[in-house]
Amino acid sequence: MKNDLLFVLHDVARLMRTRFDQRARSWGMTRAQCVILMRLDQQPGMSQTELATVCEVEPITVVRLIDRLEGNGLVERRADPSDRRIHRLHLLPAAAPILAEIARYRAEYVAKLREGIPEEEWNSALKVLLRIKDKVMAEISDPSGAAAEEHS
Repeated sequence: MKNDLLFVLHDVARLMRTRFDQRARSWGMTRAQCVILMRLDQQPGMSQTELATVCEVEPITVVRLIDRLEGNGLVERRADPSDRRIHRLHLLPAAAPILAEIARYRAEYVAKLREGIPEEEWNSALKVLLRIKDKVMAEISDPSGAAAEEHS
């Protein structure tokens, strides 16, 4: 299995999540909380439902995570101006130092991972993974396989 691309991809992703879990704990956070902060930094004003979809978790999970983040003064819920049943999520200034820590960690980690790997190999690996991602996304959006048959 060590030469099976799918197993290697799965193992690398799992190991990277485990490492990020460890770092998040050092900030008094969970990886899921950090992911929410990063998503809201990129897309402020998302609803809890939209965030659940993007994070691929159940809405109740997002509600609980937002409860904790709100309790820590990092996120606030605001009523949607057109539908008061919807809560729009916004970062508070206290989230900025944590986001800076996350960005610093990510930059350092990528630099560490790239050590000893020539730039052209890194870029080639990235290109291949992006192509694989595109194919998987196309398959998900067209489960009948019609799009894949057109490209054959």
